[in-house]
Parts: sequence; C-alpha cells; structure tokens
Amino acid sequence: MPRVTGLRSPHAKVGRIVVFGRMLDKIRLHARDALPPDYHANLGESRLQLFDARCCRFLGVDYTSLRERALQGGCDEEILRWAHENGTARSDEECVVWNSFMTKIGWRDDRSGALRERAAEYGLAGRRPETFCELIDLDEGRPAGATCSWEPHPLSLVVVMGVSGCGKTTVGQALAGALGWEFRDSDALHPATNVSKMSAGIPLDDSDRAPWLAAIRADIESRAARGAKAVVACSALKEAFRSALTPDPAHSRYVHLRGDFALIRGRLSGRIGHYMGESLLRSQFETLEEPTDALTLDAAQAPSVLVDRIVKVFGPP
Repeated sequence: MPRVTGLRSPHAKVGRIVVFGRMLDKIRLHARDALPPDYHANLGESRLQLFDARCCRFLGVDYTSLRERALQGGCDEEILRWAHENGTARSDEECVVWNSFMTKIGWRDDRSGALRERAAEYGLAGRRPETFCELIDLDEGRPAGATCSWEPHPLSLVVVMGVSGCGKTTVGQALAGALGWEFRDSDALHPATNVSKMSAGIPLDDSDRAPWLAAIRADIESRAARGAKAVVACSALKEAFRSALTPDPAHSRYVHLRGDFALIRGRLSGRIGHYMGESLLRSQFETLEEPTDALTLDAAQAPSVLVDRIVKVFGPP
C-alpha cells in the first residue's frame, strides 16, 4: 500500500513500547477520514491476532475507551499515561518482552506461513521480509529495519506552536537549553514579502505561507541529516501546515501554548517594533486549528514551569 502521511512504523516507540504510536495514528487518521479503506479491517479488537487487539490486551484497556481518550486530544505520552493508569501497570521488563515479541511476529513461528502469503500478495516475496513489522515497513515504502525497537527513543524534534505572542520563542529557547538541543525561530525564515505584508497589517494567506513552510521543512531536514535534535518555534496554525512540516510523528512532537485573546493582545501591546498588530492577531485566532495530538499548555504560566512540564512529559533528552 502507498505510504500514508502521518502513519508511523510499528517499530516506532512511544515511551517504552512499540506499536502503540501506530495505533494512535490510525485512530486519528480514521477520525479525519484520512485512513485508506484497506486499513479499516485491522482497526480495533475484532481480530485478536492483529496488532491493535494485542496492544490493547497488553495495556489492559479496551479499544473503544482508548479511541475515545485519543480523540479527546493530547500527545501520545499523555494518552499512554492514561492507559497505564486505567489499565494494567507494566514493568520495564514486561515492556522489553512486549517489544521483542511484537517485532518478531512472523519469524519462525505459527505466523510464518501467513507472512509468506501476505508478502507474495503484496508483491514483496523477493524482498523476503522476516517479520510482520518488516512487511508493513516495506509495504509502506520504508526500508526494513530502518526504525528498530532496540534503538533509543526516536524523538528528535519539538515544535512549540501557537499564535504570535503566546511565548513560542521564549519557551522554545529555554526548552532547547534544557534538552541541549538546537533552536530555530521560524519567523526568521519568512521571505521579505511576507514581512512587508504583515508590517502593513495584511494577513498572510496560504500561498504566502507555502514558501515559508518549505523553508522551515528544509531547515528541519538539514538538521536531521547531520543527526541534530531541534526545538522549533513556529505558529503552525493549521493541521495542513503541521503535516507539511513534520509528516512522521515518530520523531516529532508539538507543544501548543494556548492563551486567550486578551492575554496575547496584552503581551503584544508591550512589544516595540513588531509587525504583529491587533488585526493580524485576530486573523491568527481565526486561522488557528487547535491540534488534537499536541501537548497543550497554558500560555499564562511562567516559561520555567512550561519547560519543566514539557521535559517531564516527553522524558529526559
């Protein structure tokens, strides 16, 4: 099947376990009618031998409740914490066993025959995937073994998002310092035409933002290519913008600094020489599509409090 934007490898970890993040991706994509029909039969617990059902049994939660919790919003780590609190507490050793078992299904076991049949059906018999996880990766256009369960936590990008004045730059810089990561303020990548337009009080449209988003994406990719981890401050107001910036959720997380109009307007009124006037701020609030998969925090809190919370949720660097 073709690669689905926003659907990560089953090898990718959330917290201590594999498969869970992919299940969340399917839940969110399905809710947005963005999950291809070929994936629908594998959702939930109706087929006990498949990944979703096995993951729910391991965590001790039912799929319906997990789906409801995921669609309420929150980052992967928050939803996993909910599962641990409402299901079966698992030790580190049990998680290691889970990861080893799930990533080896199809290798010299009772599912090996089904794996060979599926590989032939998908036209992958010549590639000889050894596990169902490898089959999924190859079928979706990823190299087998590119993201393996025994690798360190893959998180390498945190995007601090929200309307102008929410504190993205201040919190982003402090977070990068706490993690020992690089920092990029995406406002610096706006083309001169965008800056001129905003300085004149004219809101940007999607065509204005397209080259800006492409420049941010290129900056992120260049850092990743040399193995750097980064915190990026970017408004990222629409879901489409966020998908354009970070199509693979295995390696990225969003932090949304949410504040009401009065709070943000009060902050901006104290800025000198900034192009974001009140009319532009209103347009940003109108454009904002609040993310359903981000860590959402109160922008009114002190930056140090926000940074501590982010590090606690996402774990140490």
